[in-house]
Amino acid sequence: MSTAHTPAGLGPATRPRAHGGVGESALRPDGTLKVTGEFAYASDLWHEDMLWGFTLRSPHAHARILSTDVSGALATPGVYAVLTHADLPAATRYGLEIQDTPVLADGVVRYHGEPVALVAADHPETARRAAARIRVAYEELPVVGDEESATAPGAPLLHPARDDHHAAHVPHPNVVHRQPVVRGDVAAARARADVVVSGDYEVGMQDQAFLGPESGLAVPAGDGGVDLYIATQWLHADLRQIAPVLGLPEDKVRMTLSGVGGAFGGREDLSMQAHACLLALRTGRPVKMVYNRFESFFGHVHRHPARLHYEHGASSDGRLLYVKARIVLDGGAYASSSPAVVGNAASLAVGPYVVGAVDVEALALYTNNPPCGAMRGFGAVQACFAYEAQMDRLAGRLGLDPVEFRRRNAMEQGAVMPTGQVVDAPAPVAELLRRVKARPLPPERPWETAGGAPDVRALPGGLSNTTHGEDVVRGVGYAVGIKNVGFSEGFDDYSTARVRLEAVAGQPVATVHTAMAEVGQGGVTVHAQIARTELGVTQVVLQPADTRVGSAGSTSASRQTYVTGGAVRHACQEVRERVLALGRARFGVHHPAWEQAELVLEGGKVATEAGEVLAALADVLEGEVIDVEREWRHRPTEPFDLRTGQGDGHVQYSFAAHRAVVDVDTGLGLVKVVELACAQDVGKAVNPLAVTGQIQGGTVQGLGLAVMEEIVVAADGRVRNPSFTDYLIPTILDTPAIPVDVLELADEHAPYGLRGAGEAPTLSATPAVVAAIRAATGLALNRVPVRPEHLTGT
Repeated sequence: MSTAHTPAGLGPATRPRAHGGVGESALRPDGTLKVTGEFAYASDLWHEDMLWGFTLRSPHAHARILSTDVSGALATPGVYAVLTHADLPAATRYGLEIQDTPVLADGVVRYHGEPVALVAADHPETARRAAARIRVAYEELPVVGDEESATAPGAPLLHPARDDHHAAHVPHPNVVHRQPVVRGDVAAARARADVVVSGDYEVGMQDQAFLGPESGLAVPAGDGGVDLYIATQWLHADLRQIAPVLGLPEDKVRMTLSGVGGAFGGREDLSMQAHACLLALRTGRPVKMVYNRFESFFGHVHRHPARLHYEHGASSDGRLLYVKARIVLDGGAYASSSPAVVGNAASLAVGPYVVGAVDVEALALYTNNPPCGAMRGFGAVQACFAYEAQMDRLAGRLGLDPVEFRRRNAMEQGAVMPTGQVVDAPAPVAELLRRVKARPLPPERPWETAGGAPDVRALPGGLSNTTHGEDVVRGVGYAVGIKNVGFSEGFDDYSTARVRLEAVAGQPVATVHTAMAEVGQGGVTVHAQIARTELGVTQVVLQPADTRVGSAGSTSASRQTYVTGGAVRHACQEVRERVLALGRARFGVHHPAWEQAELVLEGGKVATEAGEVLAALADVLEGEVIDVEREWRHRPTEPFDLRTGQGDGHVQYSFAAHRAVVDVDTGLGLVKVVELACAQDVGKAVNPLAVTGQIQGGTVQGLGLAVMEEIVVAADGRVRNPSFTDYLIPTILDTPAIPVDVLELADEHAPYGLRGAGEAPTLSATPAVVAAIRAATGLALNRVPVRPEHLTGT
């Protein structure tokens, strides 16, 4: 296997386009099955002699386990195994960045819902009833719920103090990670400022709310290993954590991706993977685990709730002079990916604006709240809500149009980030704002009908017939955001692809094999498009994702089309070169055109750039099979300095802008988002229809955070709304028109010039909606989600 950084030819230029290739809206191969309900998700897995696993979870947020009696569960007919911490065969902790998460509670529970014991039985209801018979005696401990209780003198230490290189840079052991970003002279800039605006902001805990619950099937193997079929975002990261827990080498833990019903970051951490494998190896039987919806809320991490304080200074002509900010993220009981989320929040805290002086501090806390980690937007969402509110306040103080104020300060290519990194690709922030503002506004009072009763469907809360428009007012708001693409801060971010080309029944067929987790983002479509474009074939077979091939990294950070797509392209280019070498050896003596520097594969043929066909691919192959596995890396990044935050920490930036139009019933505190227009630069739309879908989907998640989505955690650390009855997400009835304007300004450093597209719209959708509500009501609204009582004062 070879490895490479950006190979020659991986810039924006493309080969002659094959049908269904790059730039076309090729249809998803799994689309029809998903629409008709025939697609097999992980929860549909079945084995003829399988057992069912169930997890007993803590009813307390912080407690010491005094004793555990499993005899009642073991005596239940149909029960095959009961496991607690004492039964673990090897490593007892795991974690994405810090190995601090117990496989099963190790004498202390640190959050409501933490796994305490496992049961395997011959029926899921038997397993559930048996788990209920486990008797656990707890001694409740003080709950650490916020920064004050986490860092006060004498605060309970939730984890032992670490001795790694980050430890010296955190103010308290209950701080997971701290990252400052300091650039320029803030004090001098403050002295020059004509206008200073400060504000405190709060973001609630959002859930990924994927519709497919955590599920998988573990099958013990004859070699003492285990085969795990699982819904996840990163097979090889799971493998790295699971194998030590099982006490097995990695080659004895074989993982295959099963159908994934959404992810959005919530499947980056382990849930039931190790638990199912432990039960399978203990019982010698296949074990299936499927979380119900209630359990799913405890089984994965959530978006970090945040408290943010911002201070901005500007000159009288509307130029930003400085930003001072403090961002406190609640990481919950375990670290998960909190250090990386802190790095994102700190480095992107200023937004897509040029500011000479910056003083930012971001940190994440250990608390007894539910663990938080990756969710779409990854730290940038929380910052964007605050800095965009500040932009509106500054514009108001200066008497400027909010879009004009943003455009005066918008970064462009060549701008310097607060981290000192130069933005060396297009940064069309001003143009995105111009485009969303230039769109025609939707008609006012859309519920009014000619001579008839109001169309209540167009009113806030209209389907409940709560109003006929008496107290309804309209507002318009704008926001723009910046998001990094790919893993950052020196992480070795690579992907692996294996491409095979052969002739089958006289036709060339390409087979692509990666470990990429398809979670709905469309990689299964994109990889086939790349193979068609690079190899000039029509038939492309995608092998199931598993650990028989090298890692593809996580399906997160908007990175898969960039990095795994880059790996597929890199492997295809090697296959192409071998095809041409074969052709030259077989036919070159008969036709001098074979010695041309540039030959293309198109339509199953080898041709010159002028279009002269030299041979059919099947004839060139003549029974040969070309099989290539390659790794590909984007250009390297570097860690941020832990004192100053300086460093080229990100590989690429993505930008999106929104204009929100809302109608607000000020009497009832109800909001209807009428339109949520988006403009986004994607570099190159590899699949334009899929890109539009990603932008609209991210926009709806931002809308949810703005007006309805929040996991409510009581003062005692207990989750109060772990169900879709009480945790509300937007439905089709809440989803407005979402017109999308896609720019394609190529990033010369990326394959095909593309730019990761999935996360950026989630950032700016939330502050745009809230800005529109502020415009309608005149209220400050410094917290999301905005609730009816925030609008009515009751």
